[in-house]
Order: sequence, then structure tokens, then C-alpha cells
Amino acid sequence: MDIKTVKNEFSPWLDDLSDELLQKIALSQVKLNYNKNEILCKQGGFASQIIFLTKGLLKVYKEHNDKNLILKFTQPGEFIGLSSLYNNGIFNYSAAAIEGATVYSIDTQILSEIIKESSHFGQKIIEQVNKNQVQFFNRLISLTQKQLHGRISDAILHLSRDVYKSDKFNMLITRKDLADFCGMSTESAIRILKEFHNDKIVKIDGKNLEIISYQLLERLSEVG
Repeated sequence: MDIKTVKNEFSPWLDDLSDELLQKIALSQVKLNYNKNEILCKQGGFASQIIFLTKGLLKVYKEHNDKNLILKFTQPGEFIGLSSLYNNGIFNYSAAAIEGATVYSIDTQILSEIIKESSHFGQKIIEQVNKNQVQFFNRLISLTQKQLHGRISDAILHLSRDVYKSDKFNMLITRKDLADFCGMSTESAIRILKEFHNDKIVKIDGKNLEIISYQLLERLSEVG
């Protein structure tokens, strides 16, 4: 991969890097394609590479016994595994493809060197880590302080605003994934979605979901 391609694929992350640092990325990266449901990284596994998503949608989740808790849905333009840079090189979570995905895998040591050599790039990394932390704090409140209807409302609002950026979307995530994101059983998630549909809060047709009343969703989110 040449320097120009590196800048295009990782834009805007690497826009301010010198040609020398871009060359390091070009020589250390590997482009990989994953099919639906394939695992990209495994919780507790050795993290010799950091993953950068350029196509598709991923779920990032914590594993505990036989249950998973989905922490976030990751879109193109984000790094996966940044926390492993300063955590003994171990992945703190797993990530799997919700649909076909394309990623670049970058040597952890090379990325650490670039962070040290480019304060601007380092700042961007801190901003993403900070954004993730805020999202996780909000998820903690939703899971521990809200009832089931409030959690489903939070999930739909998150998918609309942060993932699909539309009030109409093809919900590629399964009902089980939605339940794992909300910390409830699949049966409960399906039941509440049906209630929302019957109450004309959302319109559901197969995997297609349309928000009918943002006001009611926001109210349910607020009261929990």
C-alpha cells in the first residue's frame, strides 16, 4: 500500500502525519475481510494488532460465563482494541462482524510509536478513548438505573442517532444482539418492541424500523 492510499483509507486520522510515519503504517498494516458473525478479536487474547474498521458494522462485547453484554456497535472510521495498548497487550473485549466487514490490522508497537511521535494523532486517539468512555458511562446508567422499556428506548435512540443516523433503518442487528445490548432476555426485547409497534412509537416491518414518535421514546428514556 502506498502513502496516498494509506491517507485515503484512514482519513481523517492520518491527515497530519509526515510521509515517514505514513510509510510506517503502510509497511505494518494488513487488510482483512470478515464475513457476518466472524470474530475479529477475542477477550483475553494477545493483542499484537490494533484493528481499524473501514467497512461494515461490528459489535463490541464483554463475555461472562455463557452470556454476552454488548458494549457498543462500531462503525467505519473507528479503532478497535485501543485499550490493549496500555493493558499488557491483552484484548479487554471481543468484537464480531454483524455484516461483512473490511478492516486494517496494524502492529501495536508501530501504532504506539506513532502516538509518541505525533501529538496531533495522539490527541485524536485520546478523543476516541474519551468518547468510548462517555458512551460506557451512559450505558452503565441505562443498565443499572432504568427499567426494560427505558433500556429499549435508549437502544433505539442510539441506533438512530449514532449508528444509522436516520429515523428509518434496516436493523441489521438481531433481536438477541438488541437484548444483549440492553441486558435483558431476547423474549423481553421482542415483547417490548411489539408493544412499541402497537403503541405507534415505532413501526416495525421485519428488520425495517421507523421511529414514529421521538418524543415518546425520549420520554421513556428519561423516566427509565
